[in-house]
Amino acid sequence: MRMPKGWWRSQSTPAKIELYTRWSYHFFAVFEIVLFGLPVLARVPLRFSGWLFAALCGHALLTTATASRAVDWTRGRREQPLRIMWTLGAVTAVFAAATLLVTKAQPADSDYLGALGSLATGAMGVGIGTVTLGMRRKRWMAALVVGFAAGCLTLALMLHTAPDDAVTAALALMLFPGFMVFAAIFSVWLLNAVYELDEARETRARLAVAEERLRFGRDLHDVIGRNLAVIALKSELAVQLARRERPEAVEQMIEVQRIAQESQREVRDVVRGYREADLGVELTGAQGVLNAAGIACEVRGETAGLPTEVQSALGWVVREATTNVLRHGDAGRCEVGIRVLEGRVVLTVENDGAESEETENEGAENEGSANGGAENGGVFDGPLESRGSGLAGLRERLAAVDGTLEAGRVRKGVFRVVAEVPLAANEVTA
Repeated sequence: MRMPKGWWRSQSTPAKIELYTRWSYHFFAVFEIVLFGLPVLARVPLRFSGWLFAALCGHALLTTATASRAVDWTRGRREQPLRIMWTLGAVTAVFAAATLLVTKAQPADSDYLGALGSLATGAMGVGIGTVTLGMRRKRWMAALVVGFAAGCLTLALMLHTAPDDAVTAALALMLFPGFMVFAAIFSVWLLNAVYELDEARETRARLAVAEERLRFGRDLHDVIGRNLAVIALKSELAVQLARRERPEAVEQMIEVQRIAQESQREVRDVVRGYREADLGVELTGAQGVLNAAGIACEVRGETAGLPTEVQSALGWVVREATTNVLRHGDAGRCEVGIRVLEGRVVLTVENDGAESEETENEGAENEGSANGGAENGGVFDGPLESRGSGLAGLRERLAAVDGTLEAGRVRKGVFRVVAEVPLAANEVTA
């Protein structure tokens, strides 16, 4: 069984914000009972306090149910809970009116009038704030607050309260409900904004995949299209020469064979990424993308002077590791380091989103091995676990330059990818 901390870390940022919003309103119900209900039990005469406290508890439970359904509606998981919202509004109005009636029935010098007034204000604030959680139009929210205040003013005047005192009480009753309405507006805005940002990050990752696919398609088209056109022309020429029984037809077919073999080699080069990934460009791009996604990224080390083969292999490691952090970790920090130690280059990519990332990478490695590693061409096609290459493909890329790759959790919450490439076998620099 997962510990609560591990479960919390496994949640995405939008899910955490949603849980925070939902439980904030659940705790509002608890605060309503503790802050406004307990003083009534302690100060108000028993013939009133028991009933008021029981009604307040029922009101708090109703606000909890309404808040939960309103949050679900905000995220599009259910229809707008109009029935329970109307019910909460009516119960809040009746409860506030009953509290005011009890207050009016007490002597003017009673020492518990303040507790009754706080009870009415608290119930109205929590009730109105919860109802507006399931509303979108600001005018309706403002009308709800003003309507409740106007109702309290009307009831106070009907009970022959002094006009000045009635107006003052009505204005006071607008403050806390107004604050709760503002809190509801901000909570909904924050929740939707976080989900939209998360969707934008997913879209950015998909666009990066699409861009790489387009690049691969253009490269493949350039190679195959050009060579196929030449093969077609030379084959047609060979046919014409063969019909005339000219010996040059054999030479043309030999040329066709040579071009076909050259096309095979060029296609393999394209598929295996012969247009090398530049390590410096990959590091800059990774830092920019991670920072834009709200993940603090620090890059240390220099890439100048490294052999082209080494830069290409390590560039793919940076690209894959960055994609994995974006798509599956819930990281807040990522560090990338380049070091040259005793004739070898060491690339380290470390992030603090290991709780949800480690399982993904383990599955990626198994899938990559089962699907033939980098033989699918190493096309940049999203996160490690959804690719045919994955960790196995990266290891094959590094193996081509006698390098190694290690990936795994190094301590609680921290995932690290370490790639090492020797320089001895790759001394020729670009």
